[in-house]
Amino acid sequence: MIKEWNLLRFVACLSIVLLHSTTQSARELGYPGTEIYQFFRIFLCYATPAFIVLSVIILANRYPDKLPEKFWMNRMKWIYVPFLIFAILDAIIGKYFNPNLMVGQKILDNMITGKFVGWFILVIFQFYFLHYLVVRYKWSLKWLFPISMIIMFAYSFYALENPVSLEGYSHLLKLPFLGWFGYFTIAFIIGKHYKKISLFLYKYRWRTLLALGISILYLYGSFESGNVAVNSRRLDLYPLVISVSSVIIAWGQKIPKLNFIDLVSSYSFGIYLVHWQVLRFLAPYTAEYFTNPLGHVLSLFGLTLLISMMIIKLITLVPYGDFIIGKVKKKKTKETQVGNLPSVA
Repeated sequence: MIKEWNLLRFVACLSIVLLHSTTQSARELGYPGTEIYQFFRIFLCYATPAFIVLSVIILANRYPDKLPEKFWMNRMKWIYVPFLIFAILDAIIGKYFNPNLMVGQKILDNMITGKFVGWFILVIFQFYFLHYLVVRYKWSLKWLFPISMIIMFAYSFYALENPVSLEGYSHLLKLPFLGWFGYFTIAFIIGKHYKKISLFLYKYRWRTLLALGISILYLYGSFESGNVAVNSRRLDLYPLVISVSSVIIAWGQKIPKLNFIDLVSSYSFGIYLVHWQVLRFLAPYTAEYFTNPLGHVLSLFGLTLLISMMIIKLITLVPYGDFIIGKVKKKKTKETQVGNLPSVA
């Protein structure tokens, strides 16, 4: 596994846990009344699109011309089955916190509409199919990239301009690939030409920091103009996602290989699935000892990360644990090696 990919997965994984720690902390202590805190939460929303971008980069890099045998079977086993299991677990645990919850309906909502933290897996599978179409029919990215950007922006603007017609279905806005199409095409280009692009980014690595700074300023300007929604569907996150990914690809080539980064990277898919449930149980208890929001968020973040990794480790020791949490250990073969999703190929 290319080390900067592990680094990007590591950073994005920690960002997601930190973002959701602020969400659960707010339910116990409320949000601090500062703009910078709210803006930081919006900034962290880059993480889920970054996971999606990385999955496509790896996919396009490994399979630029055709998909291998058992491609779909392996992804159903190691990605979709864990998605289904945690869709069920999320509903059962939700019943504990809300006795009025209709578990059967919640399970269906989770599985079909992705109405829980694992929703991004449904987007990833759409991208798998898009990848198949691109390599099967030799679609040129020269025309697909601009078309994808137009479609993504048009779809997102429609959703923003028609909130009433979508009332009650807002959670579905994030599922169609149309809202993420531009991420797919740029990631495909990066992955297919990764060697050249990574060398280019390394050569101009200082400029990637400049691009990151500009994208942050652009996001802040949008925030100051009144766009305060905390979600990963924001169009103004697109340049931030690409610039963060570029910085990590560029500078990750200089950072030495670290075991902790590789460990969290290999656990990242499981962390993504497990951490929300850990946060739900842990937040009320940590709030008893940390009454300051910042201290509470940091303690909740650290403990959640540790406990989630312990749970994942225990599950991997159980027979068929891979079907619950996805593959964790790296394999030598490309087809089963950790990679295409956060930590699962």
